Amino acid sequence: MKNAEVQEEIQNLRDQLNKYNYEYYVLDKPTVPDAEYDQLMKQLIKLESEHPELQTIDSPSQRVGGEILEAFEKVNHTTPMLSLGNAFDEEDLRDFDRRIRQAVGDNFSYICELKIDGLAVSLRYEEGRFVQGATRGDGTIGEDITSNLRTIRTLPLKIEEPVTFEVRGEAFMPKRSFEQLNEEREQKNEERFANPRNAAAGSLRQLDPKIAAKRQLDIFVYGISEIENIDIDSHSNGLDYLEQLGFRTNSERKRCDNIDEVIQFVGNWTEQRPELAYEIDGIVIKVDSLQQQEELGSTAKSPRWAIAYKFPAEEVVTKLIGIELSVGRTGAVTPTAILEPVQVAGTIVKRASLHNEDFIREKDIKLNDYVVIKKAGDIIPEVVNVIVERRSGNEQEFKMPEACPECGSELVRIEEEVALRCINPKCPAQIREGLIHFVSRNAMNIDGLGEKVIAQLFKENLIQNVADLYKLDKEELLKLERMGEKSVSNLLKAIEKSKENSLERLLFGLGIRYVGAKAAKTLAQHFETIENLQKANNEELIAVEEIGEKMAESIVAYFGQEEVNELINQLKEIGVNIKFKGPKRINTEDIDSIFAGKTVVLTGKLEVFSRNDAKASIEALGGKVTGSVSKKTDILVAGKEAGSKLEKAEKLGINIMSEVEFIEVLKD
Repeated sequence: MKNAEVQEEIQNLRDQLNKYNYEYYVLDKPTVPDAEYDQLMKQLIKLESEHPELQTIDSPSQRVGGEILEAFEKVNHTTPMLSLGNAFDEEDLRDFDRRIRQAVGDNFSYICELKIDGLAVSLRYEEGRFVQGATRGDGTIGEDITSNLRTIRTLPLKIEEPVTFEVRGEAFMPKRSFEQLNEEREQKNEERFANPRNAAAGSLRQLDPKIAAKRQLDIFVYGISEIENIDIDSHSNGLDYLEQLGFRTNSERKRCDNIDEVIQFVGNWTEQRPELAYEIDGIVIKVDSLQQQEELGSTAKSPRWAIAYKFPAEEVVTKLIGIELSVGRTGAVTPTAILEPVQVAGTIVKRASLHNEDFIREKDIKLNDYVVIKKAGDIIPEVVNVIVERRSGNEQEFKMPEACPECGSELVRIEEEVALRCINPKCPAQIREGLIHFVSRNAMNIDGLGEKVIAQLFKENLIQNVADLYKLDKEELLKLERMGEKSVSNLLKAIEKSKENSLERLLFGLGIRYVGAKAAKTLAQHFETIENLQKANNEELIAVEEIGEKMAESIVAYFGQEEVNELINQLKEIGVNIKFKGPKRINTEDIDSIFAGKTVVLTGKLEVFSRNDAKASIEALGGKVTGSVSKKTDILVAGKEAGSKLEKAEKLGINIMSEVEFIEVLKD
């Protein structure tokens, strides 16, 4: 066969297989026997192997799994993957409804969808081809799992329209696949997966895509995060459009005109949930209009226009056989119930939260009590109540100790706090937990330094403070258990790389009381260097937006400690960055720019700038960049092939700027 004939044959096979694949997996209406499908796939694989120059990433043959990866690459989400706020009862839903009405009035509708219990993923398509898939990660940075996602047969590798966009979805393992997988694991004497969600997450994080291919995963897409030149004005229209392109969306969704209809939908699916072929853990409720979503906006963690109703947690009875105490990085001593193992919501539970001493007293919890436990939001086990009727007289009162269980220092209760605290700054538990926090994902994000590794390094006296992490010696690490040449090399590279982090990660990692990730970024952006923050007094701190009196006092007290300033000096000498690397906070009153204090939307193809560079330039000049055009939009920067956003901006009379004009403004 000539090359052109081979190419045509390959394309015909791909078209046929894509059609049969869609009919079988998405429509659930197969038109050919499995044997015929398998035969066509063999022909395609044979031709592609003989002509590797004709292989493409969107070929159906790519679903069988490719080469084994060494590690997952990091992916920056251009639009953050925010988590949803939770509702646990009807009152929470009505509170959500009241907040929406106060913001946008009464003229709106909701769209209700089943909350699939799986793994949230982001899917990037360019010119209609699937090019990258990533996990949610921390919402800003995820992991590239493209090879594993390609193995999911309901995910189209190529769509009819040459669209460039990003789609969000939930990858999951159907109940049937989960049961089959656990049967196979039992036969191999391997540990069973606790539930389909864990099995799906474990499958998508396999470095060998062939393993993921065997796990028979599935996916529902639930939204578009970025798209150009397509006129979509509501979430429900977006789902319909995705269906037209060949994506699998969940058909069990409903548009509701009021909160009463939402509550009825929730009630119906609370009862019908067991009948589904996949697990769900709640209902997602969203405002349908995209313009109203834009008006409502988001907090740092979640959109204001959506909420997740969580099904009531399963409750079970077990015996409390002990109470264990742990000391956190702030010195708080937390009691944890040790239980006779029991299955709750698909997982074996051996421990449950008891919160603090007041909680134990309020619930009248004693050792050897039979207790009711549940998973709060189907995640964290906690003790609900004691079954007093089952007491035998062998139960024992529990008293919190007067001394720290780790270092023996006297425990104190600070005014207006419920927790007992160890205030010894040299307490080993606090130091160890502080180190774990420092390397965590939202802090310095050092790969390979998990809790077990930190505990091991601390036990071997290789680290006593965070600066010691940057002084670790390769030869010393190689002497430790489970530390090979490659893992040690990767670990040291990750530690070295963390020196380049922007200041906000370091601030959060230091564990200053009351300073969370968002406040750390606010402080870093305002003060720009750690030296400036060290010098700040209470008044200067309180003057910063979102910094309250309690946080200001905590920051001043923290930097007032001699050992803290010594630690900062050590980190500087080691080469850890102590400057803010993001866009500077602009006082829009002090800046002479057309963008100062304005809301800007970017659309179309920009030739000189990347989208991220253009956004950074606008923010540096005091502007705010959003994703969709609304009455609140002040300026639209339109590149080539600008579509529906440009038309909408023209109708609303919004100031429209070409890329050439945009460049001129930046020059000025």
